[in-house]
Amino acid sequence: MIIGIPKEIKNNENRVALTPSGASELVRHGHTVYVQATAGMGSGFADENYLAAGAKILPGIEDVYAVAEMIIKVKEPIEAEYALVRRDQLVFTYFHFASSESLTRAMIESGAICLAYETVEKTDGSLPLLVPMSEVAGRMSVQEGAYFLEKSHGGKGRLLGGVPGVKPAKVLVLGGGVVGTNAALMAAGLGADVVITDLSLPRLRHLSEVMPRNVKTLMSSGYNIRAELPEVDLVIGSVLIPGAKAPRLITREMLGLMKPGTVLVDVAIDQGGCFETSHPTSHDKPVFEVDGIIHYCVANIPGAVPHTSTLALTNATLPYAVALADKGWEKACHDSEEIRLGLNVAHGKVLHPGVAEAWNLPLECLAV
Repeated sequence: MIIGIPKEIKNNENRVALTPSGASELVRHGHTVYVQATAGMGSGFADENYLAAGAKILPGIEDVYAVAEMIIKVKEPIEAEYALVRRDQLVFTYFHFASSESLTRAMIESGAICLAYETVEKTDGSLPLLVPMSEVAGRMSVQEGAYFLEKSHGGKGRLLGGVPGVKPAKVLVLGGGVVGTNAALMAAGLGADVVITDLSLPRLRHLSEVMPRNVKTLMSSGYNIRAELPEVDLVIGSVLIPGAKAPRLITREMLGLMKPGTVLVDVAIDQGGCFETSHPTSHDKPVFEVDGIIHYCVANIPGAVPHTSTLALTNATLPYAVALADKGWEKACHDSEEIRLGLNVAHGKVLHPGVAEAWNLPLECLAV
């Protein structure tokens, strides 16, 4: 198969979809890998590294899309790329269709095969291609939240861990999945007073057993969240419904319960956000203020640490990329339920219920 790795052109996105090591593995399986010139530079991988791995370099993004049977990316195609996606071309990336109607309709019209990292799902319900970036995003959310809590950046001027004789800051983590768990661990490691919420009592029991003593668990409900907000300093929104829009857990009215300078970090912004007042931001302009509350809503948080993120992402995606290249997407989906669950849009049909529900589109089936 001919595989293309374009350079990411989303604002401040420095990750690349494949490391030279990953390219080498695909070449070893008999496939041809084309990498756009300088695609890996932001992650610390030079063109020479790809050439040494057996890949070929093409000068422009148009060249890569034109030649490739399968495109492997990090982020969803942006508007400038819509026209480059061809009918029957397999695009393997994070799509987050439920957060963008224009992207959804563009990919339907393209006739391409859109296989989304975020909905590839194992039999135990885990999301193997979301996990590595969720781990990075969870840890980064606390790092960024702590930064914007500094007075010079609009926050309350509180140190997460406090000091002897001064109470630590209070962190509320909404959602006890991979993002929330990593956020809670990071905040706890810095010495903060942490509360983590979830709807699953078994999950809360597990978190109670494995978390440090400065992490408390709380059943998620509107009432309980409201009760926490007056004293909270940093809120991490990390709820996820695979393939669907995130639920809005904090409304505009609830902002009034918090003190000015409180920081909200919406890690769920890729799926529409879990705060009513959220809208996507970028690394060059990461925050905005609503009613005195600082909102951090960067839609590609792991892009700030591209070397770590690219290595972690390739570790997870490579086995699936090899299966798709070796077998073709139809046989790979036929042989693997977890890959088949990654199909969101194909040949102009919406195949994932979360995407269909988000934009009131017909949900169809595709025989593979």
